Amino acid sequence: MASVAPSVASFRITLQPSGHSFTSDGSDSILQAALDAGLAPPYGCRNGTCGSCKGRVIEGVVDHGSAQDQALSMEDRANGLALFCCAKPLSDLVLECREVGSTGDIPVKIMPCRVEKIERVADDVIVLSLKLPANERLQFLSGQYIEFLLKDGKRRAFSIANAPHDDGLLQLHVRLIAGGEFTGHVFDGMKEKDILRFQGPYGSFFLREESAKPMILLAGGTGFAPIKALVEHAIHNRIARSMEIYWGARNRAGLYLPELPTGWAAAHGHVRYVPVLSDATAQDAWSGRIGLVHRAVLEDHADLSAYQVYACGAPAMIDAARGEFVARGLPPEEIFADAFTFAI
Repeated sequence: MASVAPSVASFRITLQPSGHSFTSDGSDSILQAALDAGLAPPYGCRNGTCGSCKGRVIEGVVDHGSAQDQALSMEDRANGLALFCCAKPLSDLVLECREVGSTGDIPVKIMPCRVEKIERVADDVIVLSLKLPANERLQFLSGQYIEFLLKDGKRRAFSIANAPHDDGLLQLHVRLIAGGEFTGHVFDGMKEKDILRFQGPYGSFFLREESAKPMILLAGGTGFAPIKALVEHAIHNRIARSMEIYWGARNRAGLYLPELPTGWAAAHGHVRYVPVLSDATAQDAWSGRIGLVHRAVLEDHADLSAYQVYACGAPAMIDAARGEFVARGLPPEEIFADAFTFAI
């Protein structure tokens, strides 16, 4: 008697309020299944740490997978929330999830690139400029990222630091990570004209141009890279919304391109720049703001209800800012975050 192949589960997943639906066999995350179906729910890290993909399960059951507690608390789970980058369907689902419509027409590509310039701007930060093949461009939105494809099958993600209109080269800001195989190579082994491969663009961190709200742009360390792209895009497109840039670092050297935000603020009346150091020393000769960078925002703003926030940096900074900003009146749907997680 001929054998019968086992049936494969197929779950119908519907997103509200759009009504868009897609199917999943349960082997991939809800986010991946949505992306495979050509939809664009918001996401950032894709590994359960940043909370950008958080949404509500209205109907059905999910497996929460590897979601981390700081991004999805037990209270969140009890209230029906899930991180769609980790959760997998265990039944048909109806989910409450806003969608990012403007990424839908941007294809994700695998492309080669050549190292055009390696510029060390601090002891532990390199600005890496990459040139694409002749007559090719990567279509992306300001704030998105690419993933390098390494020979051992691993990937390393970096935000694109230039705006789409200035796409002759792709600029990345690379921080040296102790014990980091890839970043160690960038600092000690990489040479101009080396060839790399990457895939992208990825991410739902980009400027929401339909909004008229004033913006707070919060950066920690090399989280300045996508913030730089957002600001340059806004200035290029004559977006006159108020932009307040808060850039935090441990010491003065951590603000590795200070002339850029200082120049934006000097040239444009709607741009304000507030640098903040958390561990300034006498050697820094620092007379500016001190402490945690998100606390500087709270010191300046008693009410955040009218604002839109873009935040990039370590997951702890993102998590603290999200909670304290919402407590100060910021609508939860008006914070867009890109959490930087570092892989060895």
